[in-house]
Amino acid sequence: MTKEARKHVFVLGYDDAHAPYLRAIPDADEFEFHPLLHSDELVYLESYDIDEKLEDARKVLRESDVDPDAIICHWDFPVVSMLSILCGEYGLPAPTLEASLRCSHKYWSRLSQHEVAPENTPGFCAFDPFDDQALEQISLDFPFWIKPIKGYGSALGFKITSAEGFEKAMKLVREEIDRLGEGIDAILHHVDLPDDVADVRGNYMIAEEFVNGKEFAPEGRRQNGEYRSHGFFDMVRAENGKSFLRYEYPSRTPDSIRERADDIAARVLEHIGFDDGCFNVEFFWDREEDRLWIIEINPRISQSHCDLFWKVDGMSNHEVAVHVALGDEPRFSNGGGQFRRAAKYHYRRYDKSDAVATRVPGEEDLEKLKERQPETKVQVKLEEGMRLSELLDEDVYSYALAELTIGADSVAEMEQKYAEATSLLPFEFEPVDDGDDG
Repeated sequence: MTKEARKHVFVLGYDDAHAPYLRAIPDADEFEFHPLLHSDELVYLESYDIDEKLEDARKVLRESDVDPDAIICHWDFPVVSMLSILCGEYGLPAPTLEASLRCSHKYWSRLSQHEVAPENTPGFCAFDPFDDQALEQISLDFPFWIKPIKGYGSALGFKITSAEGFEKAMKLVREEIDRLGEGIDAILHHVDLPDDVADVRGNYMIAEEFVNGKEFAPEGRRQNGEYRSHGFFDMVRAENGKSFLRYEYPSRTPDSIRERADDIAARVLEHIGFDDGCFNVEFFWDREEDRLWIIEINPRISQSHCDLFWKVDGMSNHEVAVHVALGDEPRFSNGGGQFRRAAKYHYRRYDKSDAVATRVPGEEDLEKLKERQPETKVQVKLEEGMRLSELLDEDVYSYALAELTIGADSVAEMEQKYAEATSLLPFEFEPVDDGDDG
């Protein structure tokens, strides 16, 4: 196909790590992919000036010598909301901003979930963390979870078991939440909020009933009013019960439970009015009560799932995102990859005291691993001399030192490969003196 005949797909938050997967979708020769700002311009930032970022993206589109046929993304905040705004301005298929926010704004989403699936929605309430009587606003018994009303990566998420623990969490929340809250408020100004949401500002938190169980997630699409999932993932917690150890594909959750999750997700997304977009919905399955709980809804494909799909299915989830954004039928199929199973592991340090990295894996270490495991991918998140406290958007119970995606033909082989890989990735630290001004 000539370059002139190709469809022009703009990637909001383009990054070199995912570009090969875009170019490897089965019909990639039909498209020309264009960066629409890069990931380092949009995610994991010290601050978020949403209107400035939107104008930067509009400038790229205005100055391009081609018109966009589609805009896609695979990042969370603020990218997925910006996608809805930009697609709305250009008349391109995408979920409306209201529908996207009714998925990802945790309080608004809980209200919507409760309207159509109350038996699958944990108890919840919103509160202002800057209110000295914040705990009195919470109608739930201990223990409960607290989270920002819009966050990602488990940042500022706490399990609260006592008033003392709540006050300790509030101290950290008050220091850090404005970094996200101001950007969220800027996005909320682009939509008319219902009365029961309008007063819940971007730096608010949500308290949620403590529920637990086997955690899993369908990823899929809703297109032309039709719901379809294309993969299920297990989300395996670390020994601390709070941090994620790995995302595993395909899920080992029983078929009957996955069917029930699909039914719940389909009803909720229809009620929300979510259409022309991709999603993943996280669930807990309480085996003892045989009950499903909705954890959260993400209105996008997951960038964490991309290489896992590739390893098992021989194509990434970008195949679905691209075709949904164009209004076409995706051609995704399962089982054509090199491995039967895959997982994304988070290699963590569970000591939350600050420290300086005196040694991190270098090129020689990564080459040794590549010789042993050619298909394992590693992203080291630290540089030598960097403090652990400089890592952005970590959960409050651990530090993620590296991310590894591993393919295998069994769970046992996958776990063996992970053990071998971490033994070849040296990290060394020195504690930070409490009196060090940094």
